[in-house]
Amino acid sequence: MSVQQRRKYDPDFKRNAVQLTEEPGRTVASVAENLGIAKDLLYGWRRAQRVNKELAFPGNGREALTSQQQKIRELEKRLKNAEMERDILKKAMAIFSRASK
Repeated sequence: MSVQQRRKYDPDFKRNAVQLTEEPGRTVASVAENLGIAKDLLYGWRRAQRVNKELAFPGNGREALTSQQQKIRELEKRLKNAEMERDILKKAMAIFSRASK
């Protein structure tokens, strides 16, 4: 019993494959056969690109985020860190004020 390893395709390969299917005279089945991939996989890539446009195929399980969403995530991280630092300082102040009495 052999275990088949899942193949990974980079975003540029996917975009180029989808672009090939949009050329006149080419079918999804013929492009998939030439590239050595399943036509259902290619149909899925076409659907993903149609729905997500430039955010399609972010890769490696990452979410496709707009620049505003990325900025919001970064700001949320920074806020969380600042709140954590504040809480640590509050606890330290409480400890030092008790120790000085």
